[in-house]
Amino acid sequence: MNKTPLYALHQKLGAKFGPFAGYEMPLFYKTGIIKEHLHTRKSAGLFDISHMMLVQISGQFAAQAISALCPLHAEEIEIGQARYTFFLNQNGGIIDDLIVSRLANDRFLLVCNAGCAQKDWSHIVKHTTEHKVDVTVIPFGLIALQGPKAQAVLEKAGLPVSTMNFMQINELDGERQGWLVSRSGYTGEDGFEIAAPKNEIAGLAEKLLSDERVLPVGLGARDSLRLEAGLSLYGQDLSDEISPMEAGLVWAIPKDLRTGGNYLGAEAIARKIAEGRKRKRVGIKPEGRAPVRAGAEIFDGTGSKVGEVTSGGFGPSVDHPVALGLINVDADSNSLVAHVRSKQIPLQAARLPFTPHKYKR
Repeated sequence: MNKTPLYALHQKLGAKFGPFAGYEMPLFYKTGIIKEHLHTRKSAGLFDISHMMLVQISGQFAAQAISALCPLHAEEIEIGQARYTFFLNQNGGIIDDLIVSRLANDRFLLVCNAGCAQKDWSHIVKHTTEHKVDVTVIPFGLIALQGPKAQAVLEKAGLPVSTMNFMQINELDGERQGWLVSRSGYTGEDGFEIAAPKNEIAGLAEKLLSDERVLPVGLGARDSLRLEAGLSLYGQDLSDEISPMEAGLVWAIPKDLRTGGNYLGAEAIARKIAEGRKRKRVGIKPEGRAPVRAGAEIFDGTGSKVGEVTSGGFGPSVDHPVALGLINVDADSNSLVAHVRSKQIPLQAARLPFTPHKYKR
């Protein structure tokens, strides 16, 4: 089992560990998932996300390579800006969703999901060979500081972030030469992600945790936070069999690329958009207090199966169960029930996100 550069710190903090994407990761700490969740919403939570893969693509034709890999115009991304996008297969399914940032005219950063790292690497290498670019994994540690007090905490720690807006990235110089700071995250809150050399990331994490406004947060609260924010998780809400249109992510594809282009999967995307989607992502509020978990089948009022829950849990901020589901487009969303063991749990369609996003625009 792999360990992140912060493993010893997690042990020191009394983390409860569990396996995730080949890593031994902190699930929660002594304070517990609910307190970690609520503290992030009101102050600042520190997350270890060093299991994610950072890939740099550089060279004269780097923008062309990115535009062939993903449905976006990489050449239009300004230096210091980031975009949410995905890798697609030939059927228009999502191989992975990721963030692409432009660090220089000829240099881009890709942040890929940990569970997809191996297949992403193979995909990138296979489809960039003809573009004659350099593809390397950046061996950095990665942390996220999320919450309304994240900016103030980082400024106190000496990181200049006050002028940054959502989905901007800075490459630092001086004593922190090469560090990367982006204003982004996976909680719906304002926040930042910081990448630094592995031998420096633990020192930064400890410095941030010395601030009384910061608590360490594990994967348990990370999941409940992203679920309240209506953010999809690859492997549950997204997969090789789910298209961006079904996942409610067509907004991430530029309008002119929805009818074709030179990127992988372009023909399938154009065809699927022309045909119309058969399934759609929905927000779900189960009746009662018990969460409805991923994999629960969803039925309509006639008893016909119309979909399934893709993610589910309890939302501490909204104080009720929350879920995401994939259902047939023509299903009656006013008469849905989930079958959980021997029980039928009524479901209400809910507007996403369950909690408002608080990004700094």
